[in-house]
Amino acid sequence: MSNSEPHITLYRLQACPYCERVVRTLNDLGLDYTSRFVEPMHSERNVVKRVAGSRPVPAIVDEQTGVTMSESANVVEYLESTYGDGGAR
Repeated sequence: MSNSEPHITLYRLQACPYCERVVRTLNDLGLDYTSRFVEPMHSERNVVKRVAGSRPVPAIVDEQTGVTMSESANVVEYLESTYGDGGAR
């Protein structure tokens, strides 16, 4: 039995509807992930800028595929195409 860490890290804000959309997709797909809550002030989100190259959230880092991205619509599309029914074929 493996105790490996989830390979997806989600950088998010509390009560952020765009972040919740990504959370819902992760949960719907049954994916394990780590949530990292970030600074509400856009200018202080240096951890997100460091990993994703820009400060918007939600942002994900998928260590399994090497993908780092932000913008909820892009993230949801990526998760569904990679881990959803589209990726299983």
